[in-house]
Amino acid sequence: MTGSDLNALISSRICHDLISPLGAIGNGVELLTMSGQGNSPEIALIAESVENANARIRFDRIAFGAACPDVEISQSEVQGILRDCFRSNRTSIEWRVDGPLTRADVKLAFLVLLCLENALPWGGAITVSRSGANWKLDAKGEKTKANAALWHLITGLETPKDVVASDVHFALVAGAAGTANRTLATFFSETRVTVTF
Repeated sequence: MTGSDLNALISSRICHDLISPLGAIGNGVELLTMSGQGNSPEIALIAESVENANARIRFDRIAFGAACPDVEISQSEVQGILRDCFRSNRTSIEWRVDGPLTRADVKLAFLVLLCLENALPWGGAITVSRSGANWKLDAKGEKTKANAALWHLITGLETPKDVVASDVHFALVAGAAGTANRTLATFFSETRVTVTF
């Protein structure tokens, strides 16, 4: 077992351990609301925060957690996670992938989504599609911003060094692509970034 395998298992464990207490907080807020004590701005803020945290943990569990290449994940689960996670985001996600999904492919797609989100700091739209076995993630915005050094990491042209926590997904893409037996290609313009694998 490699260090990256252990890190993925640690991520899975952290996400798993956080889901239960967040669920309990959500249940408590629901009980307060049902008893008539929950109609306040404070309770509404707590409820919204719990929803956002749950959505992010579900996303991160797939993006950063362990993913066996032959384990499948349902379309409805993926679409639900993306809907909840990007509901109030400046960047919209359109998932146009049909058919069965392996967890390894979805993990790779989620990591690339995070990279594309970085490339759209002013917002935009990302479309995820698949034709046969070939995936395409296409990000469009009025303007894109791409750090060349970080983008070289995802195709394996450079090895990770001095990567900050907010950019760690760039350092993980090449390994996830290897696990999924995929080769990535990128295309950049002033208004568009496309990743295929």
